[in-house]
Amino acid sequence: MKKFLRYLGLGLLSTFLTATPGLGAERISFFYPPFGEFSLSVDSLETFAKEGKIDQDFSFYASRATPQQLAQLRDLLQQRFNVTPTLVSQVTYSPIGEQLVQQLGKLLLTESRKNGFYAIRASLILSAADQKGLTVVNLLRKFPSNTIRVNFTEGLRLVDDLSQLIKKKDEVFASLQKEAIAEAANSTIDFSKQPDLRSPGKYRWQKKTLDLNDISRSRRLPVDIYLPEAGSQSTKDVPSPPFPLIVISHGLASDRSTFVYLAEHLASYGFAVAVLEHPGSNAERFQQYFAGLAGPPDAAEFINRPLDIKYLLNELQRLDKSDPTLQGKLNFQQIGAIGHSFGGYTVLTLAGAKINFQQLRQDCNPNNSSFNLSLFLQCQATELPATNYELKDDRIKVIMAINPIDSSILGEGGLSEIKIPVMLVAGSQDIFAPPVFEQIRPFTWLSDPNKYLALIENATHFSAIAEPTSQNDVLPVPPALLGPDRAAVYSYLKALSVAFMETHLLNRPEYRSYLQPSYATFISKEPLHLSILQSLSADQFNQIWSGSTAQSAKPSKPQPTPTHP
Repeated sequence: MKKFLRYLGLGLLSTFLTATPGLGAERISFFYPPFGEFSLSVDSLETFAKEGKIDQDFSFYASRATPQQLAQLRDLLQQRFNVTPTLVSQVTYSPIGEQLVQQLGKLLLTESRKNGFYAIRASLILSAADQKGLTVVNLLRKFPSNTIRVNFTEGLRLVDDLSQLIKKKDEVFASLQKEAIAEAANSTIDFSKQPDLRSPGKYRWQKKTLDLNDISRSRRLPVDIYLPEAGSQSTKDVPSPPFPLIVISHGLASDRSTFVYLAEHLASYGFAVAVLEHPGSNAERFQQYFAGLAGPPDAAEFINRPLDIKYLLNELQRLDKSDPTLQGKLNFQQIGAIGHSFGGYTVLTLAGAKINFQQLRQDCNPNNSSFNLSLFLQCQATELPATNYELKDDRIKVIMAINPIDSSILGEGGLSEIKIPVMLVAGSQDIFAPPVFEQIRPFTWLSDPNKYLALIENATHFSAIAEPTSQNDVLPVPPALLGPDRAAVYSYLKALSVAFMETHLLNRPEYRSYLQPSYATFISKEPLHLSILQSLSADQFNQIWSGSTAQSAKPSKPQPTPTHP
């Protein structure tokens, strides 16, 4: 509550200091050397938004846009964002929020051509508090300057850089897909005659909920355990007690319901599955944050998350000796871990990757810039004391990281320390953990020979997670960012997780064929085409990347570096 009052107090103070009563932007000015300066009245935009009319002032710009672009612009201008001034204050005064507004302030300048950071923050809070709500037009009306100066040159540069990056990403993805398809063509396996790992296994299971409390760190850890029932199998081809154990770590602002579909599927194949919640970065914490009852997740989460899983495993080993429902049911010599996004980082550290403070210092330089949104989160780790954190847990024998964040916080130095089998999963349309920076290039840094890269074309950062319920829908995601129907991705992850765990956790080589490119081709469904690669060297990646940038003056290697104020 104290932190919230500080944030809100600062927000109100900023508002009174920077926003003159009755003053709002009347014109938007575009400075574009050497052609000079152009401007557009906010009244013209508002008329277009309300009535669809294009007046003389706006006609100069409207004539240069397609009807589709104008319709999209009007939709944007009419969109009301249902956020409270408390939420806006919380977000824009958080470290990540400040960084984002600072970047926006480089494009939207004040009348005196200064970074628009303070003006943007004030107008966001004021428009959210206004009866008309937060809209683009109202945001302009609350901007504490008669004119908003748009850095058009910088805007065009950013658009061009982003377009080039998207093109390169698509070319890299296409090249890797082509290689996987070529490898798949050499296979003689008829998967139509093999068991379908996308379908449920032969085990029934029961769900048991625990409420653990790590007093030493003041961390309450809700845990759901999916426990196969002994004797429910109809063949001898599935494990019997004690069952191998899989731990699942959710992403930011999520909870233990996110991967219920995967937990239930693995349990049906004879795996015990423990799905926990990380209290410092789960959905409940974000609900409190948005309500003004808690601060944003802090840098300590990079340490606490892997420690949560260490504590969970310790408690399960203790309960194995005292709880009749768990006694003799869990095999602590066969433990795997699966994580998504921030959870992907979590399982990578448990596998032996160390926080790479040298890489963070390099990538989090205030003078650098990047379209890698995950670095806003990764760079929070620079607030941690730079010491050698012992996060590895030798009990974990294999890991699967879905859309992980790792390029800077772990880097090549950290990921190369992993000596156990790893599967990385990437989505081509993931804008939050971009696949080239966060999964494809990091895949080349992994040193264990048993490594796999699963590529899902057209999948986004949200394609792997379950449909949200009303309870866990903390951050509503626009439909455009959800991507195509997620059912195909669920089926891929079900099959691949079973095959990967059976092969490398239980040492059952008969499942290895399911990890080949030919199996990915067999189960692929458009538009979410699946590819699997088992090898990709740094030299091969650099050749692909250089080939995709042959016409560009950019460096031959991607340098994902953020800009920070």
